[in-house]
Amino acid sequence: MKLLSEAAESGLRATVWLAQHPDQSFKVREIAEAIHAAPGYLVKVLQHLTRAGIVAARRGIQGGITLVRSADELTALDVINAIDPIERITTCPLRLTSHRHSLCPLHQRIDRGLETIEETFRSVTIAQLMESAESSQSSCQLLCGSSSESLGS
Repeated sequence: MKLLSEAAESGLRATVWLAQHPDQSFKVREIAEAIHAAPGYLVKVLQHLTRAGIVAARRGIQGGITLVRSADELTALDVINAIDPIERITTCPLRLTSHRHSLCPLHQRIDRGLETIEETFRSVTIAQLMESAESSQSSCQLLCGSSSESLGS
């Protein structure tokens, strides 16, 4: 089971890479090459980040993609939620009549686990991921699913 979708992982990699190049604009192809993603796929991911106000896109020869949120304030959860939020359990998937109004004990525990995962992503800023990518690969591998090489370090 994969914790994050490919889109969310690509969004995290792109956001961290853009944060490593503050106040600069890049073409989608440049970002895709830097983070080892297909440009056509990355466009869709960047559209989600643009709608969420995390990046800005400007057309034209001088245009490109720019990170507009501060890496110190932007969390991994902000990026994930913009692309493919972690799905919490609100009704019992077993659909038992006795569980109609509340989650069964198993799904209560699973949902608490998902809450912990969300809180973990909420507690990590993009700036912290950048520091992790520069000092060691382990944190970024955990959160981004990639090596620091793919983040452009």
